[in-house]
Amino acid sequence: MSSRTGDVMEAIRGRIANRALSQGDRLPSIRGLAAALKASPSTVVEAYDRLVAEGVVLSRPGSGFYVSAGVATPIVNALQPQTDRAIDPLWVSRQALDAAPEALKPGCGWLPPDWMPHAIIRRALRGLARGDDAVLADYGHSRGSLDLRQLLARRCGSDGLDIGPEQLLLTASGTQAIDLICRFLLRPGDTVLVDDPCYFNFQALLRAHGVRIVSAPYTPMGPDTARFAQVLAEERPRLYITNSAIHNPTGATLSAQTAHRLLTIASAQSLIIVEDDIFAEFEPEPSPRLAAFDGLVNVIRIGSFSKTLSASVRCGYIAARPDWIEAMVDLQVATNFGGASPMAAQLVFDSLMDSGYRRHVEALRRRLSTARRDATARLADLGVRAWVAPRGGFYLWGRLPDGKDASVIARSALAEAVILAPGNVFSVAQQASDFMRFNVGQMQDPRVFEVLKRALARA
Repeated sequence: MSSRTGDVMEAIRGRIANRALSQGDRLPSIRGLAAALKASPSTVVEAYDRLVAEGVVLSRPGSGFYVSAGVATPIVNALQPQTDRAIDPLWVSRQALDAAPEALKPGCGWLPPDWMPHAIIRRALRGLARGDDAVLADYGHSRGSLDLRQLLARRCGSDGLDIGPEQLLLTASGTQAIDLICRFLLRPGDTVLVDDPCYFNFQALLRAHGVRIVSAPYTPMGPDTARFAQVLAEERPRLYITNSAIHNPTGATLSAQTAHRLLTIASAQSLIIVEDDIFAEFEPEPSPRLAAFDGLVNVIRIGSFSKTLSASVRCGYIAARPDWIEAMVDLQVATNFGGASPMAAQLVFDSLMDSGYRRHVEALRRRLSTARRDATARLADLGVRAWVAPRGGFYLWGRLPDGKDASVIARSALAEAVILAPGNVFSVAQQASDFMRFNVGQMQDPRVFEVLKRALARA
């Protein structure tokens, strides 16, 4: 679409918004509007056709173009993020996803767009455009792209997990992978164990499935195994969901000793573990993996590519024992008629195979190392202390000074268009009121620290 066509469309939208044109009104003739806006008639025709496609305008052959009866004047306030909603596990996600372009987002869970490998993705898109028509039009295989599954199987092998592509199922996203597992393994009223603190969307998704959520405290080496064992004995959870590589939100790393102890306790109680491996590529060297130690007997691995490649190219995966994969294939076909988009899977495969991808990930690690060091020092100047020094990734779990309430700080910062992630959205037990998760990749603008300083002073 040319910029001139866009200008004509905006002119019409503006007249509707200002009520110069109302529902059912006839639009100016093509030649009349072309003369008024000093545009060519063909430009006006294209603009009108696009507005018809949007449902803003109706075309009546032989009569002209009219404002659609379904078009109402936009209510601007209704389109803004709901800043007064309760601070719950969905609060940070909604604020970050719906934020205005100028908002700063040190509380969000992704890296800035200019940190991502756009050149690699564009090369993959060009290859996709020249590729097989079936990838552009068909549903694809029920398990997802064989090429991508074979690549993921080789990557699992490098982590000590020897599996074939038949033990992998591609999904529409990492979140959809967890949702599918929950549909397969859980029933309303079942109990699920999570870390405290844990990724807030684990809680939101589990609540949508109508299950009970219990938690065990997380330490710099992994779950507190004594409390973990106690919760298992008392609550008998069906499932445990966790991160291993770089824990969200704490940035901690699971130790080998804790991993072995965890699996021993879980095995005695027939507990199934879901290990979210989404941050694996941010590690400078691989840490212990529950899936590798267990051999996918009672552990399910999930992952996606949104953190290092693109959050816009939605594609996740599940690695599990063959009979579970077979059952989840049927479930995914029944609920989604397939999983990952063939186009998304091809884009991911081509991007991961690109010679520049490894260099991109290595550069990300270096850049994040510098960003973590700088953010840790600047937060310390404000009295915010890092709970642990992460080995990699972009999260810092910081404790606020003087027991200040992170929810109060977050609301105060939001008034200045800075989105923060208060600790209790991550805590089932609500024991993290003076903690906050910071995304160091989103803290390059000095205004983040200026707003945080003012918010701390006001609290």
